[in-house]
Amino acid sequence: MNIQIDRSCEKLTEGVIGAAFEVANILGHGFLEAVYRKALLHELVLHGFSTQQEVPFQISYKGAAMGCYVADLVVENRVIIELKAVEGLNGHHVGQLLNYLKASKTEVGLLLNFGKPRLEFKRVLR
Repeated sequence: MNIQIDRSCEKLTEGVIGAAFEVANILGHGFLEAVYRKALLHELVLHGFSTQQEVPFQISYKGAAMGCYVADLVVENRVIIELKAVEGLNGHHVGQLLNYLKASKTEVGLLLNFGKPRLEFKRVLR
């Protein structure tokens, strides 16, 4: 299946990735994920993006609450950001973001890893 995102969402994700590179260039790697989340939130606000942090998404089944996923950041109510500070991204991380996208009915997510000397990122589509 070949899913494409519209140009405005593509520009939005490019802006978020640019902000993430700014954070990575200034802070480097080695901090906890929470430090990068706060720094990226600050950078996104400086760039004029409407951004929320630690946004809960309820999971329900036949009207009953089954649990809750909490996204690190949501930008412009269109892109979910999942941050990591690990040695490398793997399929589990992608699966986690896909679950967030499904639970929130959001089409686009970004997986950002600050745990390496150079920022690692992956755009994920639902």
